[in-house]
Amino acid sequence: MKYRKVGKSGLKISEISIGTWITYGGTVEDEMAKKCLAAAIESGINFIDSAEIYEKGGAEKIIADFLSDETYDRKDLVISSKVFWPMSEGINNWGLGRKNISNAIEGTLKRLNMDYIDIYFMHRYDYMTPLRETVEILDDLIRAGKVRYWGTSAWTAAQLERANALAKDLRAHKPIVEQPLYNMLFRHIEMEIMSVAKTHGMGFTVWSPLAQGLLTGKYNEGIPEDSRAFKSEMLKKRITEENIEKVKKLTEIAKSIDITIGQLALAWILRRPEISCAIIGATKPEHVNENVKASDVTLSNDILNQIDIVLDNEPEWPLTYKPNYYYTDKMR
Repeated sequence: MKYRKVGKSGLKISEISIGTWITYGGTVEDEMAKKCLAAAIESGINFIDSAEIYEKGGAEKIIADFLSDETYDRKDLVISSKVFWPMSEGINNWGLGRKNISNAIEGTLKRLNMDYIDIYFMHRYDYMTPLRETVEILDDLIRAGKVRYWGTSAWTAAQLERANALAKDLRAHKPIVEQPLYNMLFRHIEMEIMSVAKTHGMGFTVWSPLAQGLLTGKYNEGIPEDSRAFKSEMLKKRITEENIEKVKKLTEIAKSIDITIGQLALAWILRRPEISCAIIGATKPEHVNENVKASDVTLSNDILNQIDIVLDNEPEWPLTYKPNYYYTDKMR
């Protein structure tokens, strides 16, 4: 396993890291989730990504339970969580205001059974709260030792610019990392976000690097009834004939250099030095063991050119990054 710095900070994380979105504390049996986490650490992964909203705290509890037997040293791990989405019907129990963040971090630390977390991500941008209020409470949490670093997730280039400028004006801790959607089929961060974040010394911990399984060839012959896509309308929309054809051609490229399509997709992401890590999901230890091998893959210029010809795509803004799409009437 190779490691990279998170932007210009002193924090180092594994190029392939493991996330708990959708799976742990929910669809994956607890013991299997812990086996996946064990496989991850034993393969060299040191970054475990989570969020309070993942199974309404269930994913954080799985991490705590996994670490409770002290087989692995917490000090060797980088643990993250996120705040933004509603955890209850309470009018102040969502967003990036001082009250919600203060309550949320206490809940996260209690569920994780930890005194601090390494990275606290702002899970979306909050249009309802002054950014200054968010930056100030995060600075307070870092100074109090409850959080080591803070970051953003799915923020636009303009929002990142403003957050860094405001933190500088306030002499507060700046965000060190952005966590965006990024993979071969969704390249929007190459438009502006990547260059702005780099300018401010931010790294990237990208999610859905395998497009929720699409870039593994899992759906080449259709959508199995027991698959994630069968229950997700959004994912079904991505499983188009055009994308399946691309995956099939990419599979042939991967075979030509004796790696899997998944490893090719992860290595393609890691071709960019701005990327700190690709966050994988895993429902079985074998998935972890296969994906971590991408850290040892370096794609030649010839292979990268072949990939570009197959992809033939220009970066564009996906729905999930359009302002205000996630606000309900109750949240306004």
